[in-house]
Amino acid sequence: MTAIAQGRTHRRAALVSAMCALAVTGLGLTGCSEDPDAGTNGVGKLAADKIQAKTRAAAAAVDAVRLSGTVVAGGKSYKLDMSLKSDGATGSVTAEGATFHLLRVDEELYLKADAAFWKHEDGASDDTGSDDAAAGKLDDKYVKVPTGDPSYKKFSGFTDKDLLLDGVLTLHGSLDKDGHHEQAGVRTIRITGDGGSGGTLDVSLEGKPYPLRLVRAGGAGTLTFSAWGKDFALKEPAESETVDYGKELPTS
Repeated sequence: MTAIAQGRTHRRAALVSAMCALAVTGLGLTGCSEDPDAGTNGVGKLAADKIQAKTRAAAAAVDAVRLSGTVVAGGKSYKLDMSLKSDGATGSVTAEGATFHLLRVDEELYLKADAAFWKHEDGASDDTGSDDAAAGKLDDKYVKVPTGDPSYKKFSGFTDKDLLLDGVLTLHGSLDKDGHHEQAGVRTIRITGDGGSGGTLDVSLEGKPYPLRLVRAGGAGTLTFSAWGKDFALKEPAESETVDYGKELPTS
């Protein structure tokens, strides 16, 4: 009799679960009150400003992250795929149809691109073909960016974990919550600035409350964050792979 009773209990539980699943699909069933924050890290129950503070703190406390997506700044669109940590970074940046690789190890910054990237903006060369010759020498080589070159500050910004995260993990306007969602199979709570016009941020409800997806305000790009806390190797390129251009990079 006990076995029969237990079987009936299991069938009832299964039936209730199935009905709740149907309710989630929008078939109009009611009465299911499953807590969407059950089994989570609990940040979904907090106010939006508290969630933002928690996710920024979590992001700042971890050493490594992968950032990918698009950023619109200064009228230009940049496609990023960067692995970042406190002492350096590696990855690619695409801007105006040109893709280049960045590698920073401590304060040493290297840039690698094809010959087309290194030619003058108008693509012209003089009668001797010197521009083409110089670009050819730099083709697919790591070029060390001099710290005094104007490009150093511009390019190193793409490799600075704290600077990048501080710059992008900001929602504008009044903060609010926009329900429970999912990003790459991970449950999230979404917070918004000014109802979405000031940006939206999906925060993980599993494990640490890391930011997972950001839609920036004003159509300024969408970024995803992954591999939080997963270390990766960084080392300076071999001498055979490197070109020392001197104190100033060529115009690109």
